[in-house]
Amino acid sequence: MPARRKTWQEKLADDKGLPRVLEVSGKAAVRFGAGKMVIPAPSEVDALMRQVPKGRVTTINELRTALARKHCADFACPITTGIFAWIAAHAAEEARAQGAKRVTPYWRTLKTGGELNPRYPGGIAAMTKHLCTEGHTVTIKGKRSLITPRGTGFFNRFRAV
Repeated sequence: MPARRKTWQEKLADDKGLPRVLEVSGKAAVRFGAGKMVIPAPSEVDALMRQVPKGRVTTINELRTALARKHCADFACPITTGIFAWIAAHAAEEARAQGAKRVTPYWRTLKTGGELNPRYPGGIAAMTKHLCTEGHTVTIKGKRSLITPRGTGFFNRFRAV
């Protein structure tokens, strides 16, 4: 009998001994850079995503900066941070399908440069709907969907620590 698949919420809650701070050297230093790297826990990434207020946005890189600062590291792992943001997004939609009213606002977490992430639940269409409801304007440039800059700055940054 095949094993039961974990739900997105179970994946989000499974910290697997994380966070961990590692010293990066050798081949990994060529790829990521030398110094201390934090591998965050999925729940930490979700907690940061929940802090982004309505009407504002952040990027995965800004989340990485906040995680590195929290753990006194030079940088946070870009791969695991992105994967855990994706898990948090799917867990939020799973919770919404089960009747939850307040879920992680994953649509406020963008890729570098203000690009919407097509791998989040519902794809670009769902993210555009959420962001337009919050007062943002989404433009399409080629295959990319971007938030149009508004006000004086491109992103309204937040401090997560």
